[in-house]
Amino acid sequence: MRRAEIAAWTPEWGSLYAAAQEELKQLLGKDCIEIHHIGSTSVPAIGYAKPIIDIVVAVRSIQAVDAFNERMIEAGFQPRGENGIAGRRYFTKGGERRTHHIHIFEAGDVNILAHLDFKAYLTAHPDEARRYGELKLRLAEQYPDHVHRYQEGKQFFVQQLAQKAAEWAARSDR
Repeated sequence: MRRAEIAAWTPEWGSLYAAAQEELKQLLGKDCIEIHHIGSTSVPAIGYAKPIIDIVVAVRSIQAVDAFNERMIEAGFQPRGENGIAGRRYFTKGGERRTHHIHIFEAGDVNILAHLDFKAYLTAHPDEARRYGELKLRLAEQYPDHVHRYQEGKQFFVQQLAQKAAEWAARSDR
């Protein structure tokens, strides 16, 4: 059973991302256009996060990604298909003690920009980031053995942040 485990933010997460970025470039080759560290481990002001490196990858063709499944499995990444988001290829690494979530979309997919806007918003608004981190910590303490309840507990807050991020990005010069 997966646990709702939260850790204090650490710069080590940036190093883990950099290593995964290089690995993904090698695995996906010329089909890979860009790779970004996203999620809570990419925002220092958040203070606390699940120690899972979230990565979004833009590729030339989402259908071509399926041909890389065997390579990804050999590197420890488990293919999960779209996993509830049309047009995505989702991979996890680490089994029950996940270390990475890889979200792959075709270049230009709106989900890429949404992830990047969310990160940019939290980076530009450290008080919001801190509040989000504190919520994560409280929920993990409340539901340590129920990762789904932890996720449900933060859903409304995340939706509000995503809306604020989209509005902020629309007013900004990206």
